[in-house]
Amino acid sequence: MNTSSQPPFQPLLQTVEALGATLCALQPVYAALVREFVIDVSTCPVDEEFVPSAESVAQAAAWFQQVDEQIQVHQLRQFLQTTALANEAVVRHLLLHHMQKTAVAKSASDRDKTDFLLVQYFSLCAPSGLEDADVDLAYVAQVLEPVLGPQSPKLPGWLSSLESILQSAAGCHRLSELLYSGVLEQGRKLKTQSAARYFDPAAMVAFARFSFMIRRVFFRLMHDDLNAIQDGLRELERCGVATVDCRRAQFSAEEPIARLRMICQSWKVMFHAEYSSGQPLRMLVDLRGAVDEVREKVASKPALAKSAAAGEKQN
Repeated sequence: MNTSSQPPFQPLLQTVEALGATLCALQPVYAALVREFVIDVSTCPVDEEFVPSAESVAQAAAWFQQVDEQIQVHQLRQFLQTTALANEAVVRHLLLHHMQKTAVAKSASDRDKTDFLLVQYFSLCAPSGLEDADVDLAYVAQVLEPVLGPQSPKLPGWLSSLESILQSAAGCHRLSELLYSGVLEQGRKLKTQSAARYFDPAAMVAFARFSFMIRRVFFRLMHDDLNAIQDGLRELERCGVATVDCRRAQFSAEEPIARLRMICQSWKVMFHAEYSSGQPLRMLVDLRGAVDEVREKVASKPALAKSAAAGEKQN
């Protein structure tokens, strides 16, 4: 059976009581979002005296929708990856909340938020020692069952290119390859073109697996680049180099090595939260290029190369 012949996806929550329980569970999170991003809305109608009914739930849902419309996916991502409120239960309630609308009513923003939340939920639920080979569609569907319901996943034909994109990503040896290969853009394009089909359960499972695996590739390459930069900085210090021309990475022409080391440490924290961080990601790639360039120049000078080699032996 192909995706188009499947019955429409029905959200797991149906009753007024269940909807009310989800909104109550999300009230502290949305209150924090409103404060964090200074959103101009009325007071949340969900309080200690809130009693779920068709009327009260509809009123509360309208308030939550107002907040949803003013929260961008990057803000939700930033908030959930820095707040102590973001446990497995909260992310599950957020997913159920965003999937209450019919597919026709969902916007591109709803899709992007759902996509992020699915991967975040899977990441929270999956064991830390999970091997790549174990992350197949059946396992992802099993983990996502509390929000998508029981599934017998099969990769939709229109998403067959996801596997080749993953293979291309896995073949990247440096972060620059991943960034400029177009792999990330190909995945985003598929999500954008999917439109309402994104919300078919089989598609959500496939995209969640894809994004989780791409995130793993990114973290591996990101750590490799940061380690290479730090190794390069140590080598340059042993050669007596105090500054690096980092204009290509939007820093100064004489950037102190000590400051570059601090920047790398801060990036380890920042990039831990998001694998498609735009301009900062390109700065990281360009910084490695700048450090590698200076290392090559130093290596071409016999006296400096000899000094570096002596320092390696002492360490």
